[in-house]
Amino acid sequence: MTQPTATAIIADDEEPMRDMLRKRLQEAWPELDIVAEAANGIEAIALAGQHQPDIVFLDIRMPGLTGIEAARMLFNRCHIVFITAYDQYAIEAFEQGALDYLLKPVNLERLKTACGRLQSRLGKAPSNIERQLTQLLQQTGRSPAGAAPQAEYLHWIQAQVGNSLRMISTKEVLFFRADEKYTRVQTAQGEFLIRKTLKELEDELDPNEFWRIHRSTLVRVDAISEVTRDLRGRQMVRVRNSPEELEVSRGNTHLFQQM
Repeated sequence: MTQPTATAIIADDEEPMRDMLRKRLQEAWPELDIVAEAANGIEAIALAGQHQPDIVFLDIRMPGLTGIEAARMLFNRCHIVFITAYDQYAIEAFEQGALDYLLKPVNLERLKTACGRLQSRLGKAPSNIERQLTQLLQQTGRSPAGAAPQAEYLHWIQAQVGNSLRMISTKEVLFFRADEKYTRVQTAQGEFLIRKTLKELEDELDPNEFWRIHRSTLVRVDAISEVTRDLRGRQMVRVRNSPEELEVSRGNTHLFQQM
């Protein structure tokens, strides 16, 4: 019986590792079409938007945007397989979350087993692994001594712009504004719409960097230029590179107690 055809992207910051995995995949799954290779998570996101692969192989530790962070943006569009050097906490998290992973150097027999599982899933919607990915971020943030995991916050936001994807660093954001089930992202370059509620974003952002000043507004603290009062006594926030004034609700005026 002919195996289902499939496409894949390999993402690893080490070129020799990409070469090795590509060659092993040719042995384990000759019909698999490797359509692109990425050296970091940002490239992986962009290439996934361009090629729409069935599978993405992601190294968990890459510069700029890690494999785990990239997976949080890709998991509902393709099947994810993580690649990792030996890491006790990562492996525990992979096993607990039933996530697919491969250890470096990639073993051919293990790879064949993983490919068999992937072939059985082709044509099916990728599993919702958002909860497992959040746990994985927490697990891999542990110190070797077993200290409590450090929180891992969102650093990049993915916005659809026409037929392409725009990667927005949270450092570029001036403020977020709720728009029903969507959120508007305001930057100095313009406004973007993302398919995530403001509450979901708030849970993923560093509370020291983003403050909820109104039920419909999150503002980046570093972007605030001044806080004033209007004729009605309301606190109003002004941010750099934007003409808008953002109202501070009464329940959040404590954020600016000096006013």
